Amino acid sequence: MRHVDDPHTRPEGVSPHALGNDTLLHELEQMHRTRHETFLYGSEEALKRHTLRMGQLEAEYLHRFPNRLVTAGRTRAGARAREAAARAESLPE
Repeated sequence: MRHVDDPHTRPEGVSPHALGNDTLLHELEQMHRTRHETFLYGSEEALKRHTLRMGQLEAEYLHRFPNRLVTAGRTRAGARAREAAARAESLPE
């Protein structure tokens, strides 16, 4: 158990900076998995804490992995291409 004065421990949990890469990714997965339920059913305070913690974890991930893989379909250009393809498919021949 961590001591209260441990600089890596805060009321919100362990500092994202202090987490190993695997733990950081695991924590992010947990936050994303619980987001919808917290949004729908959590108290205002729970939603604020969840939002804050998720932002901290995501910021740390982006800091560590600035050149992460970005799928072409998840960009504006990719979305436009999907829309154009869908329009072309819906046109009668």
